[in-house]
Amino acid sequence: MGIVGGVDMLKDPTISELLPPASLRARVESSLVSAIISGELQPGMMVSVPVLAAQFSVSVTPVREAMLHLEDRGFVESVKNKGFKVTEVSARDLREIAQLRCWLEASAMPLVAERLRTKSLEPYREMASRIAESAAHGDREAYLVAHATFHGALLALTDNQRLVELVAELRRQTRTIGVADQHPSEEILRSAAEHEDLLDLLASGDGEAAERFMAHHIGHMLGRRVAAEEKASTAKAQ
Repeated sequence: MGIVGGVDMLKDPTISELLPPASLRARVESSLVSAIISGELQPGMMVSVPVLAAQFSVSVTPVREAMLHLEDRGFVESVKNKGFKVTEVSARDLREIAQLRCWLEASAMPLVAERLRTKSLEPYREMASRIAESAAHGDREAYLVAHATFHGALLALTDNQRLVELVAELRRQTRTIGVADQHPSEEILRSAAEHEDLLDLLASGDGEAAERFMAHHIGHMLGRRVAAEEKASTAKAQ
């Protein structure tokens, strides 16, 4: 039994973690992160350790440890006598994440362009194609996987594993990125197509242009969500 909708999250996670989890706690945590990122577990939802333990068919200990670590990472917050609540991502959170990603990810593009000159472009083209195809079909889960794989593969060319992991964590913290099932927006389709444009710049060796484009790409993806969060916040205040 899975967390929501009868999906076995341990056997069939929504999104693969960058590094294979080595412990049961890490596997539980990975599955929960996947459910939160994909929107299966939405902001404000309450989750119970005993209920999750039963669904995962494990003891409460690894689930509780996973939830406490997720609280440290900002994905959930504890609620006395109730369990844990999935946290919301505010407009400020999104702006800070976008800024950090620009500092880390966009700034790495000149080095990525240099390293890519010795590599075959075909695998990267295939990754970009999977992003566009999953967006066109409104397949949110496939889009998230393809998107994370593409950006992770490019950053891996820097040979800096900490950079890869930091950006992957920032990406996870933005949660679902707005791919509507069966009804992809023009904005999502345009964002998906940008990955091919980025590859063209990198392949040309123009690292500075690729850096600027990546900063635009990050802003393009998160800008609408920032505006939506600010609008929602204003509505609540009124």
